Amino acid sequence: MPVYLAFAMSGSTRAVTYASVAAAAWILVRGARGRYAERRLGERDNLGPALQDWLVLVGLLAVVRAATGEESPFLFALAALVPCAPTSAIVHALIHRHLVARRRDGRAVRRALVIGEAEAIDGLVSHLAKRTDHEFVVVGVCPVGDEDPRAAALPPPRLDRQAPAHMAADSAPVLAAARRLDVEVVLVMTGPCMTGPRLRRLSWALHSEECPLVVVPGLTEVARRRVGVSSVAGLTLLDVAPPLRRGCATLLKSATDRLGAVLLIALLAPVFTAVALAVWLDSPGPVVHRQTRIGRGGKPFTMAKFRTMVADAERMRHQLAAANEQGGQMFKIRHDPRITHVGRVLRRYSLDELPQLFNVVQGHMSLVGPRPPLPEEVAGYDEVALRRLAVKPGLTGLWQVSGRSDLSWDETIALDLRYVDNWSPSVDLQVLMRTVRAVFAGTGAY
Repeated sequence: MPVYLAFAMSGSTRAVTYASVAAAAWILVRGARGRYAERRLGERDNLGPALQDWLVLVGLLAVVRAATGEESPFLFALAALVPCAPTSAIVHALIHRHLVARRRDGRAVRRALVIGEAEAIDGLVSHLAKRTDHEFVVVGVCPVGDEDPRAAALPPPRLDRQAPAHMAADSAPVLAAARRLDVEVVLVMTGPCMTGPRLRRLSWALHSEECPLVVVPGLTEVARRRVGVSSVAGLTLLDVAPPLRRGCATLLKSATDRLGAVLLIALLAPVFTAVALAVWLDSPGPVVHRQTRIGRGGKPFTMAKFRTMVADAERMRHQLAAANEQGGQMFKIRHDPRITHVGRVLRRYSLDELPQLFNVVQGHMSLVGPRPPLPEEVAGYDEVALRRLAVKPGLTGLWQVSGRSDLSWDETIALDLRYVDNWSPSVDLQVLMRTVRAVFAGTGAY
């Protein structure tokens, strides 16, 4: 439609032809790159793939243009194609939301049978049960060995710990369980008892029954784009790329952070003035509260925010330690008596965070990243939590758009580590878009 409208408004007599060619080329590119495959419909990251496909589309149409001798204005045609990527990304985002909503109701899922050692089965079943945004519902297990998994409500069929001499010893109980439970997919946990040849023979039996087999390697919270499959000497290998830490993407993030912060400061100057005046009139004390926080690599910096508490709030914190409602190293009280009347409004809509835009300009923070921790919080970090400091802290992040203070310490750490390990420009863009909704909703802000 954008291509047709653009050329029709320019008076072209071939607007329908141009639009038809563009539509066919876009569907061809998306289909060839697997964007319409069933396994891709539930993915959250849609903008990055759409942009990649758009570049392929432009290249393909440039070749068609050169081969046919088409003489329409190139920049005009390019501008008409711009809506392709964002429109497709929005459509796939809506599909993702629709699938997630159906899966929460127990629909649009696949019945799964899990094979593995008891401890591994318990871990996988527990992990899947904690979330409802995936396609698997475990309906049965086949443990390897004599130990019973906690996930099994009834005595399950089991496989010998050692690889059997005949394939039927493995395939018979698995196929019988798959038929009885009407299984749509079999998940196999890798381990010392499930060797390569044994897994291969099991796959023969399952595929002969047209039952899909999915191997679970044990990797968690690794974005799909970081995982590749290769084959060496007959072995199938998973290549896990390291997180983005340098290169053009990080330079783009740094430049975008500072430019975006400068623009926001200029645009929000009236808001800064109004908030500062409200804080000054509400209670005695400085308008801006400065606090030492820990940044990337454990380096301390001074973070600024509009004051939302009484002037001696830090001294009162020790008196309220017993009322802390958060676990781990975080300190949060839903009805904190130190918060002023204006402060509650500022916190609900995250207006108190605005001065941190100056921290972004200075390079201490990023627009998107983990929550900047206090020194005393970092002192209690374990090895896992310290990985939060591998990137700059952010003005917003997965923590803020996923519930903020309503999240537990473990949930906060999991979200931060997911960002640290799987950061990309498209992830930042998604978080920024979700931040607008989170700020207006005010969920978890206290």
